[in-house]
Formats: sequence, C-alpha cells, structure tokens
Amino acid sequence: MAGRGSGPDFVEALARGLDILASFSARRRAMSLSEVAAATGLTRPTARRLLLTLAELGYVRAAAGSYQLTPKVISLGTAYVSALGLWDIARPHLEALVAQTGESSSMAQLDGSDIVYVARVSVPKLITLRVEIGTLFPAARTSQGKVLLAALSPDQAVEVLARPSRSGLPPYTARSPGQLRDELTDVRARGWALADEELAPGIRSVAVPVRDGHGTVRAAMNVTVHAAETSTERLVGDYLPRLLTTAGQVSAEWALWESRPHVEVRAAETGSATA
Repeated sequence: MAGRGSGPDFVEALARGLDILASFSARRRAMSLSEVAAATGLTRPTARRLLLTLAELGYVRAAAGSYQLTPKVISLGTAYVSALGLWDIARPHLEALVAQTGESSSMAQLDGSDIVYVARVSVPKLITLRVEIGTLFPAARTSQGKVLLAALSPDQAVEVLARPSRSGLPPYTARSPGQLRDELTDVRARGWALADEELAPGIRSVAVPVRDGHGTVRAAMNVTVHAAETSTERLVGDYLPRLLTTAGQVSAEWALWESRPHVEVRAAETGSATA
C-alpha cells in the first residue's frame, strides 16, 4: 500500500498510518504485528512504530500479543457524518419509518466499489450479517449500492466496479457484468433497487436515493427484511412507497440545511480580541 503518493505534499507516514487502521475488519478484529505488516505491506519495524503511535493517540490498543482498534476510531467516521448534518436530519425520519414497518432501515454512501453505512435504526432480527456504522459491503450486491452505482454514468460505474472491494467478502459470481449493467439501467429508470439474497442468504432489501439541494444523489436509504418473513411483493408493494416518502422528506430537509445562511468565522480570522 505504501509508495502510491505522487504529489510533492503527499505525507507517506500519514498514509501508512491510515493503511493500518483500514487493515482491520470484522474478520480481522485483532492482529499480531506480523499480520498487520503483511496486511499493509509494511516492514515490521515501520508497522510497530505506527502501531505504537496509534496506541498513544488512543486509536489502537495492544493486548495479549495482538492489536485491536478502539472505539475512538468511530469518531473519525461520525465527524464526517456530523459535518454533513445527515444524521441529525435523517434520524427522526428513519425512526418513524422503522416504527411503521417494524424492519431495520439504514443509509449508506459509496466508498470505492463498496458501500459504507453512515446511519442506521435497527430492530432485533436474526440475520446472517452484522451491520454497524462504518460496515463495508460490495456495492453491486446490495440494494443501496445499486442505487448509488446507478447514479453514476455507465462509464463511471464501470471504473468504480473495477476497484477491489475492501469488505472482506468473496467475489460475487452469480451475475455477469452485462447483467449488472442492464440492472443498473433499470434502476436509473425506475428510481429504486432490490437485492434479493444477493448479499447473504435470508437478506432481502429495497433502497432509494437521497439527494442534496442540487438533486445529486448523495446517499441511499433502505429497508431490510428477512426473506422467510417478508415476500418481495410486500417489500415492494407496502414498504417501498413508505421508503420513497421518507427519503423525499430527508432530501428536502437536507437541501434546506445545506442552504442555511450560517457561516462560522473564528475570532482570530476577524482580528477581534477575545472578551
């Protein structure tokens, strides 16, 4: 992973530290020094120095000869979501949708060829995959991912899908690139996407776009059900209209939030003295 910077201001040490944080996943919750070095392509001495630095900063902890991420890492992601104003806006609408459907609802954004969960209101259900804020899944295997991929131009979608997934899930071979291309064309036309046990057995979901004030798709919102409990017909016929309404409300409020006449200026920038 190291050595990919080309600009004169690129800080390789910072990039290597971020590589270490990104190397942990649901399948690699704890790693030894050797495993971290192998996962990042770093030498053991370099990996050790970076791990010790991250530990001193509170992002990593060492225990029983291995390293683990700490909850402080969550602050990196929540700072991004908070800066968008997305969670504050979406939360009451997601909660209302979940109260209506009795099913979990989430919001995700595109991160390379994966989706990353940025907001979620869940109900206790027995499902085969655990979903948390920051969870990565291959975009092409999820309803939210299909919505976000369909918002790109066909050429952009091809370029994004060529990037390797960082989710840790095996490649999906049940659908050809041509079939995916045709499906994304349908999603663009109808404005919603379905994923029927493509991510994991028993998981079925429908998703719609969430747009900013310029009409640009910035996120996707879904309703997830257990396939044995909820048919596709009910998911699309009953839950999809409610989901479309909720996403429209979030989009409208997000547009208002972005257009608010509010700019924060530090006192030092204005030249004024502190009282």
